[in-house]
Amino acid sequence: MQKINPVGWYGLGSMGLPMALNLHKKLQQHGSSLTFSNRTLSKGDALVDAGAVAKSSIVEVAQTCDDIFTMVSADAVLEALVKELVSSGISLKGKTLVDCSTIHPDTAAAVSETLQEAGAVFIAAPVFGASPVAQAGRLIFAMAGPQATIQRLEPLVLDVMGRKVINMGEDVTKSPMLKVTGNVLLVVFMEAIAETQVLAEHNGIGTNAMEELIFENFGPVLGSYSRRMTSGSWAPKEGWAGFAVSNTIKDAKHALRVAGDLGVRMPALDVATNNMLSARAYGGENLDGAALYGTLRSQAGLPFWSENSRQE
Repeated sequence: MQKINPVGWYGLGSMGLPMALNLHKKLQQHGSSLTFSNRTLSKGDALVDAGAVAKSSIVEVAQTCDDIFTMVSADAVLEALVKELVSSGISLKGKTLVDCSTIHPDTAAAVSETLQEAGAVFIAAPVFGASPVAQAGRLIFAMAGPQATIQRLEPLVLDVMGRKVINMGEDVTKSPMLKVTGNVLLVVFMEAIAETQVLAEHNGIGTNAMEELIFENFGPVLGSYSRRMTSGSWAPKEGWAGFAVSNTIKDAKHALRVAGDLGVRMPALDVATNNMLSARAYGGENLDGAALYGTLRSQAGLPFWSENSRQE
């Protein structure tokens, strides 16, 4: 592996933290360590324990790091971070910002232009896979931007944080477009599985038998969506949901906006999004995207909360 530039990280949610931990382990193998920041710095305690270096802001990270990865919850957060960097007065010339978040393609284009004007490079690198996949370092990265930079960064990604890089070329809008479009499948699959499990509970088959069929016939990805519902992790009794319903709604709305701009109807995604909105209105923010299961249960005359979920 070629010489590693100093590497930084910002964003330590359910995806960002395990990704950062895996990256830090890789850097340690080469005599380096990750420098990181986060809005709530204490979320990085596990990184500090592992030898990573905490900083109070992304600007402090950029002062010592040439390559900075971000994994944040919303477009506005990324835009604010870039604004903070550009307005800080530090030189960004030669630095690279690699964003792994799910953002709208228009946001990627705007951020890239802003960073280019400051002498920096932007790589749009959204990922596919839930937090257990992130922990295992088995995510799929869709990367777009300057090809020489992507080639240089791949050793920090492959067999570290991800199992595959889908190279979407130079245009930084293309990888977010793939991510947004791919998320249609994720949300619609959750809707279909939730509908199926509600029917299975009502008609006497039972959710266990249906889940066994889903795992055996459709594989572990769809099986894991079912398990998020039957295990109750869509509304956890303790702690926070793995992937917040608000983030899933945001991702779905990005897809609906892209489709709407192109005159493409997304009826299944529209239904699923409305079911997530209803779930959030009833159960609050601490729900997983699979909480559309609760909405469908209510519509079928069952309690919103399932047997293994929290009850209020």
